[in-house]
Amino acid sequence: MRERRAHGRRRVAGVAGACLATALIPGPLHAGRTGTIAGRVLDEQQRPIVAATIAVAGQPLGAYSNAQGHYTILNVPPGTYSLNISRIGFTAVVVQEVVVSADQTTRVEVALAEATLKAETVVVTAERLPVEVNITSSQARLSSAEIEALPVQELQDVVNLQAGVVDGHFRGGRSGEVQYQVDGVSMNNAFDNAPSLRVDRSLLQEVQVISGTFDAEYGQAMSGVVNAVLKQGTPEFAWSAELFTGGFFFPEAEGARLTEDPFEPTEVQNYQLTLSGPLGSAKTLYFLSGRRYRFEDFVYGSHLFVPTDRYDAENKIFSPSGDGERVALGYSDEWSGAVKITNTSIHDLKLSYQALFNDVDGRRGSFAYRLNPDGLSLQHTFSIAHGLDLTRLLGKASFLDLSLRQNYFSYEDYAYADLFDPRYDAAGPAMGDADYENGAIVQGVDLNRFEQETNAFLLKAAVVGQATHEHQVKGGVDLQFPLVRFGAPGTLTYTNGQLLRHLDEPPDYPGVREYHPVIAAAFLQDNIDWKDLTLRGGARLDYFDANSTIPSDLANPANAIAGAPQSVPQPTTTKVKVAPRLGVAYPITPRAAFHFAYGHFYQYPPIGQIFTNSDFSVLARLQAGSISYGVLGNPDIEPEQTVQYEFGYKQALTDHLGFDFTVFYKDIRNLLGVAFISTYNDAEYAMLTNADFGDVVGFTMALDHRKVGPASLSLDYTFQRAEGNSSDPRETATRAAAGADPRPRLLPFNWDQTHTLNLTAALAAPDRYSASMVLRVASGQPYTPVIESGFGQGLETNTGRKPAGFVIDLRGEWHVRRVRGLSFFGRVFNLTDARYFNGPVFASTGSPYYSRFPTTDAAALEDPTRFYPPRRIEVGIALGDGGGR
Repeated sequence: MRERRAHGRRRVAGVAGACLATALIPGPLHAGRTGTIAGRVLDEQQRPIVAATIAVAGQPLGAYSNAQGHYTILNVPPGTYSLNISRIGFTAVVVQEVVVSADQTTRVEVALAEATLKAETVVVTAERLPVEVNITSSQARLSSAEIEALPVQELQDVVNLQAGVVDGHFRGGRSGEVQYQVDGVSMNNAFDNAPSLRVDRSLLQEVQVISGTFDAEYGQAMSGVVNAVLKQGTPEFAWSAELFTGGFFFPEAEGARLTEDPFEPTEVQNYQLTLSGPLGSAKTLYFLSGRRYRFEDFVYGSHLFVPTDRYDAENKIFSPSGDGERVALGYSDEWSGAVKITNTSIHDLKLSYQALFNDVDGRRGSFAYRLNPDGLSLQHTFSIAHGLDLTRLLGKASFLDLSLRQNYFSYEDYAYADLFDPRYDAAGPAMGDADYENGAIVQGVDLNRFEQETNAFLLKAAVVGQATHEHQVKGGVDLQFPLVRFGAPGTLTYTNGQLLRHLDEPPDYPGVREYHPVIAAAFLQDNIDWKDLTLRGGARLDYFDANSTIPSDLANPANAIAGAPQSVPQPTTTKVKVAPRLGVAYPITPRAAFHFAYGHFYQYPPIGQIFTNSDFSVLARLQAGSISYGVLGNPDIEPEQTVQYEFGYKQALTDHLGFDFTVFYKDIRNLLGVAFISTYNDAEYAMLTNADFGDVVGFTMALDHRKVGPASLSLDYTFQRAEGNSSDPRETATRAAAGADPRPRLLPFNWDQTHTLNLTAALAAPDRYSASMVLRVASGQPYTPVIESGFGQGLETNTGRKPAGFVIDLRGEWHVRRVRGLSFFGRVFNLTDARYFNGPVFASTGSPYYSRFPTTDAAALEDPTRFYPPRRIEVGIALGDGGGR
């Protein structure tokens, strides 16, 4: 296994070396997500000024106004800029605080006065309303400064604070329905459609969270898009560093939390350094960041037992031989970072190489192993997303974006890497005794073994053109060629006191298998700004080929039925879908607008789901009334589909206070579910198919009070009802196996959260101090009540509701005025030490604290990991010259 891991890293290193060498050739720069500045230059009588010069300060970007006074500046990196606008015979104007966001158009219109003999440059501040009246769908955009002021650490923390997002579920959708991107290119893992990287806040220039409908450019997603725009190099050398440490602190709740709290101030440690500047010349810039992060969970165990201990089960005699050392049950050790090198030495060409990586060793804690922590399996994750981005100007009004990336992800989970490691034999399987510490594991190790590797090459090309002043057209292609491997690298079973090893013994022990699907798309998008109307319309053509086979006759899938028609492997069919998208924003006044959006969104299910248990030869022994062989995979699945609608109204109530109200509806079809297939000998088996469905309806209300003096405030509330026939693709088969009615019915999804409120308040004085508070309030999610202790005693699925909860997080920072770039900061997560926030509850009571069946639930009642993580306090220091923060 170590050799395979090393081979995977060598492949990544080889690609990285080739890309890096190309980036250093005198040539191009950053070609990630960019925005547009557009507007009109007029005189004092509102007549157009021809040939006025509009230049973006600090960037090699600009434009001239045309005969109607219109101008457009394409390909502007996200950030805040000043515009220098001038024309002979007129007073020059500098427009400050022009905010540009990725994939959006910022409009700046200016009236120039005729010059006098003593005319001086006029400096004005760009008007920025607290709502954006030309946005056609629900989205949030946060700048690096806004992110740094919040009590968050990673990209996912930022995402979960947005309206309509509940623990990664966007507007009631299943997990894995969100497209996570870095600079406009996917970083999702094809195995589970989850992000393959954890992105630290120190790397983020801007984050876009689209929770409603989205443009045709984005695919392989049904619920939303998250685009992380990375920082890039600076013209002057700059550096910054951040160090913090902390731990869990809940002394008043020791008994309530079922675990002691000897405060350990180094349970959480973070060391981060960022460098940026020119590399050899001003035409080549670099951005380099590295991070070391250590986290220990709040639940501790002790080395009372070791895996090789043995106990006398008959006589209840236990013989611990450990040293009793206190250790955290779960922990994570992470190295991560990023590098970006950009070059602009060739006229009209930009090229950049960028790489993000995570290398994480950890242990997933389990309270059952509290007396034998070394019996837990260990996890290792290595992931990297890297490649080249190229931007080529094709003329004054068009450019080409080209991205070539390799996304590599490797995950391993086992106690020992080698299947034949003698320590497996010495320890044996994990065992405990119900009469000793509620069944705590007192000998052996976890025999679970699992590997997953994805090596995907992605190509994305798009041409953006300003066809006319009103039309900006974008078209392109998106190709993915993932190699996905997953499975057990050898299986361990324990039979009659003997440990047996199974290495690549299909169909029962198939080992690690690899798959080569092909995912492709083409899209065309038109953004129209006509008078006061903004219209974004487009279409996307999605293509998917599982590149696999299935039995030709599902009634005799393993050719094990005598006299039945023979089944042969037949190729899976290619899937092609067309997805139209439409968004309209219509300002009814300069400070208020309606918007409407509609779209079809297709997504192919995760490779890990459709190929799990997909070897139909396992059914060779299937007979009428025989045992189940689980749910069979199905690589010939159709894409899942969501049709979304949203309608909203937004208004700037004052220059600093904005209001936004949006109603949304999602019709969800062809979700991955289960069908029951009958064979020629009257047997039956379950197979994945497009059987599940659901719908989501709701609305969001938001108030955004921009900074006035030192204070700012934002508040959003989401009401939603998310229902469907099952929350998990295999739920129908589970109900059938339990003797419950498997027929479709409409019930709340497990993650349905009717009421969600987020409040963010901040106080800040530049270069002096800042303080922020985030309050999250949530109503209870569903659970299935039970009326008696025992199997099959549940009521209708998800007919109960868990208790509501709230969490408060704080961040404060104080700048040392006499030392530039030095500040001290502190963060408190879960200020009130809330024990419950939409976690597990006891099905007999709906409470997280007690059960009607304390004997049956004795182990769970003793387990502190069922509670929400306790209060965590962190303190740190930030320093540098400000360029990297």
